[in-house]
Amino acid sequence: MTAEALAGLLRQSLIALGVAFVIVDLRVGLEILRWIRQRGHARVVWSAPRPPFYFVNLAIGVMLGVLLLVTVLLGRPSTSIFGVAMMFGYYGYLLPLSTRIRRGLYDDGMWTDGGFIRYDAIGGVAWEGDGSRSLIVALRRSATGRRLAVPGPCLGEVRRILREKIGSHAIPVDEGPGIHLGSRDTRESV
Repeated sequence: MTAEALAGLLRQSLIALGVAFVIVDLRVGLEILRWIRQRGHARVVWSAPRPPFYFVNLAIGVMLGVLLLVTVLLGRPSTSIFGVAMMFGYYGYLLPLSTRIRRGLYDDGMWTDGGFIRYDAIGGVAWEGDGSRSLIVALRRSATGRRLAVPGPCLGEVRRILREKIGSHAIPVDEGPGIHLGSRDTRESV
């Protein structure tokens, strides 16, 4: 393979990475914007733990920033700049900003480890295991669930708010799909 063919392959790879990172950047950016709108309506929230290898990701962001600067200064084609810029946007800005999203309960829903869920989209809630501090949230319209790790000092307040939401039917656990035997008060699940 010639040097020219290798350079062309590298440019195509950077374009493909750039397109993939545009999708990731948009998804994470919209999540951050949603949190910015929701944060004034927090009921009980806490900081999420940093993701694994957080500092490695920050180092990748710094290296991509240096690479982007060098690429621009050398006057490389915009196709080369596009891919590096999209990756830098994620690792340099969006990933660190996304770690500021506070988990917990808000007026309209809850922010779990997997994102925001409106209360009316919840089909059921349960605590994982005995004495655990992880709330498992079942979604109504899909066969999936989300997890919310609740720190000890917030546990009582989270339980109280969830009981209140179930009692006022903001969380419709007795409606829609699922098994409803009617033999117990669903507020006792939380």
